[in-house]
Amino acid sequence: MRWYVRGLLSEAERKNGWTLAEAVGEAGPERMQRLLNFYAWDTDGVRDDLRSAVVGVLADPVDGVLVVDETGFLKKGTKSAGVGRQYSGTAGRIENSQIGVFLAYASARGRALIDRELYLPKDWVDDRPRCRGAGIGDEVGFATKQVLAQRMIERAMDADVPFGWVAADELYGNDTKFRLWMECRGIAHVVAVPKSAMVVTMWLTKERVHTLIDQVEESEWRRLSCGDGVRGPKVSDWAVLDIRPLRDPSRGHWLLARRSLSDPAKIAYYVCFGAADTPFEKLVRVAGARWAIEECFQTAKNETGLDHYQVRGYQAWHRHITLSMVAAAYLVVTRDAAKKGGPRRDTHRVCP
Repeated sequence: MRWYVRGLLSEAERKNGWTLAEAVGEAGPERMQRLLNFYAWDTDGVRDDLRSAVVGVLADPVDGVLVVDETGFLKKGTKSAGVGRQYSGTAGRIENSQIGVFLAYASARGRALIDRELYLPKDWVDDRPRCRGAGIGDEVGFATKQVLAQRMIERAMDADVPFGWVAADELYGNDTKFRLWMECRGIAHVVAVPKSAMVVTMWLTKERVHTLIDQVEESEWRRLSCGDGVRGPKVSDWAVLDIRPLRDPSRGHWLLARRSLSDPAKIAYYVCFGAADTPFEKLVRVAGARWAIEECFQTAKNETGLDHYQVRGYQAWHRHITLSMVAAAYLVVTRDAAKKGGPRRDTHRVCP
């Protein structure tokens, strides 16, 4: 396993069984393949250690954000667990692919992936012989991407991960059950919704979010940065409206909108929930934190082989993805140590 992670951190262009074996001086990929497919080790236990190591470096109980998103892995054939013709954000279209749902932790100190689940389409789950052929046990049933996200957030809460907010894109924000689930648990969140989404106004009517935002006066828009990008602060025009008057007085519900500076017709919408005294600027910063997971995907795919695997099995997928996340977390931990001028005591937990 140590050699596998070292290989993921190497400069090899592709990071599959053969190239990882070559990177650490192995004559062939057999032991790398056995690590993923046959050896007995606690995959979820490694994930939990990874999460603890990341939180130990990045923890922020007030402004830390759990970010949910999915990414696609383009595949050929029909036997890889969960593969099928489905929309892949990676390709921007429907492709033969696997879809992984991920949870990232983001704070002012950095960001890293801390959990993962492979999405299984319903036609897979309904075909138990096909599932068994891919190593998917009969106890694994169908779960939507939103339910997979809930499970990962629950695991983070059970592990006492310190966070203040959850952020997610439209796929999750447009699911009312997912939003209500977070509200019932008191989880503050800023989640994107499509322009057609309906919300309850302060006049107890239901309106589409774009209709409400169209009524905002120009003077009510504020130019704010939602965070720093590679080219500096990410500045947009923002507006916020109170919604849902029938609520706990200690809690607030808002509709947030982000308008592009280069194309004012391009507006993104967010439904927000949190403490009633939450500042406008905080909602904007949490909305911007959602892009942190995209940076995590890019780093893991470019530097630690997240999408370079050549495995078909359900367990093998989770094992490779987990070890790629470990390698990416190692970069985060060592980067943090370098900023402070020395090694951290807890870096051994993810150090290859």
